[in-house]
Amino acid sequence: MPPATTRSKTEPRLSRPEQVARKIKDAVVERGLRPGDRLPSEAEMMAEFAMSKGTIREAMRILEAQGLVKSRTGPGGGVFVHEVGTERARALLSNYFWFRDLTIADVYQMRRAMEPELAAALAGHLEEPVLAELEAIAARYAAPAATIEEERDQHVASLDFHATLARQSDNPLLGFVIGFTVSLLTEITLQRQLYEPPNEQLRATGHDYHCRLLAALRAGDGGAARAIMKAHMENAWSLMGNQEALALGRFLPD
Repeated sequence: MPPATTRSKTEPRLSRPEQVARKIKDAVVERGLRPGDRLPSEAEMMAEFAMSKGTIREAMRILEAQGLVKSRTGPGGGVFVHEVGTERARALLSNYFWFRDLTIADVYQMRRAMEPELAAALAGHLEEPVLAELEAIAARYAAPAATIEEERDQHVASLDFHATLARQSDNPLLGFVIGFTVSLLTEITLQRQLYEPPNEQLRATGHDYHCRLLAALRAGDGGAARAIMKAHMENAWSLMGNQEALALGRFLPD
């Protein structure tokens, strides 16, 4: 009888270019290379990894597609370590979720867990220009929309409020994950037209929660900020879930 294994599926075998790409990434970390540092030449990599020119070039194409290296031609050219920008990282992750049919419940399970803690951590630590920016965003959905286009823009603006908060986090992982989750929700809202039909309760309660949250953030009351954000997420989850059900032509169960 073959030995027991905990793997449910056999991991796919990496091609030679993929193996070399991994080794190059490991070498970048081990050598402490930073964005903008030049990588060894093609000939040096061929010698170091004992691979052909074609394999090395394909490995570099893989890394460039991932945004981890950038090629420059001409004098002073070569291949350089490149830092993946936030928007590119989000785009790559969005591609992963493209065919996974995420639901409002999926997104809000994440938001309910993370955003109250972010709000508590930011209380009393936001500079006045950031608070003013948040107030200006909230003003964009202070009154009911006059058209469906304005309704759509108000939905996007209300989510931008949360994306702006995420950018203030001292924890880069927490800020990125929340920002990415908000961007996913924005995509879902626009693709599935969850702003139709207009939902005045969603707008009014969302604006009220944002105003109360701003007061708690300005006052430095972390406990209140956490509680307000938690209630906001619960309320938005319910109302957005109903919007999703309407968009899909069905009703949510009791």
